[in-house]
Amino acid sequence: MGEKKEPTVSRRGLLKAGAAASVLSLGSTIQGCSLPRAGGSPARSRKTDCAVIASTWNFGMRANKAALAAVEKGGSAIDTVEAGVRVIEADPKVASVGYGGMPNRDGVVQLDAAIMDGKGLRCGGVAAIEGILHPISVARKVMEKTPHVLLVGDGAQQFALEQGFEKQSLLTERSRKAWQARKDAQGKDAAPGPDDHDTIGMICVDGEGRIAAAVTTSGLGFKLPGRVGDSPLIGCGLYADQEAGACVSTGVGEEAIRVLGSFLTVEMMRRGADPLSAVMEALARVRKANPGRDDLQVAFLAMSLDGTVKGAALERGFSYAVTDTKGRHELIPGEVL
Repeated sequence: MGEKKEPTVSRRGLLKAGAAASVLSLGSTIQGCSLPRAGGSPARSRKTDCAVIASTWNFGMRANKAALAAVEKGGSAIDTVEAGVRVIEADPKVASVGYGGMPNRDGVVQLDAAIMDGKGLRCGGVAAIEGILHPISVARKVMEKTPHVLLVGDGAQQFALEQGFEKQSLLTERSRKAWQARKDAQGKDAAPGPDDHDTIGMICVDGEGRIAAAVTTSGLGFKLPGRVGDSPLIGCGLYADQEAGACVSTGVGEEAIRVLGSFLTVEMMRRGADPLSAVMEALARVRKANPGRDDLQVAFLAMSLDGTVKGAALERGFSYAVTDTKGRHELIPGEVL
């Protein structure tokens, strides 16, 4: 697929327009799906004849194919997002997620993941878990088998083992060599870099109108041991609400945490904003908290209940994949604040 020129949205124009722009419906409905259009009042779940899947970055194309297969087998939205991101968790070529992900400062791979069902706001997550190939599936077990939302560290691993997951090494020779080379080059000053943040986040609205989201990541390479980013934190790395829509984030997680970016985006949609306006508002908040910085990448990907999908970032380079059960399968350059 040829590279597409990235559309841009002026920050000055956005801020001038203000919150009123959120009701102008800048997004467009996914082509080919008979999905009802969201209005200016809170959306409600409706049965549709088309499932829509969206995920972050170019590897989202592969994730979406697996997710589509789950849909075609009758899977729900929550089944779909779990199945989709598991593909990237198991891919050793992806240095920012799961097996083969860049380790922390001490050479240990620690993973974060969360999953959320818009119906009933059911959710579960794990953080800083070690030695478990599919943390997204452990996160789902947390949601379904415990009264808790988030398990961390050794406790998360122990729970996973009790649930039948197997312990294994997640450090590949490729990732170990990359870690060693950076450590040798930077010594004790080795720290997370600008490219250490490509989380896989996925949203699905299924044929019954149910919406769900999932995120999973190895976090920032060379992070301090025990560091937890936005991915497993509900409202930061993801949020799904059956009455409004869903959002996932990627990039430097600390910034999504500061503004509760995914919750903010969904809440904007609840109040009538289209996904692009909602995402831009969240990004504007991040920019406001970091004046003068042009080396910071944060992106949000949002979907409303009518199947509208929009993604945008602070800087150029973000892309997202959109797939539906009517034949669409496309990689789209994100808007830029």
